[in-house]
Amino acid sequence: MEVPMSLNHSPELQNKLIARVPDITGRALPEWFQAIDNGPSFLRCDERANWLADEHGLTHGYAAAIVIEHERQRRSRMGFL
Repeated sequence: MEVPMSLNHSPELQNKLIARVPDITGRALPEWFQAIDNGPSFLRCDERANWLADEHGLTHGYAAAIVIEHERQRRSRMGFL
């Protein structure tokens, strides 16, 4: 049974997780964003985070942080902030 995970990090925790992604995962954020863009076309952020965690062996906290940052930057590029 899969445990639901929250995608609601505090801004402070989100910033700390994102800052540590390259050191913890060995990959820079743009690489993770490309993996998300090239991965399955999930509509929901939690589905993308679960896929990222399962497919790439990330903890759900880091997977969620990457997905949140990807979505934030995508919306920023599209002018939705």
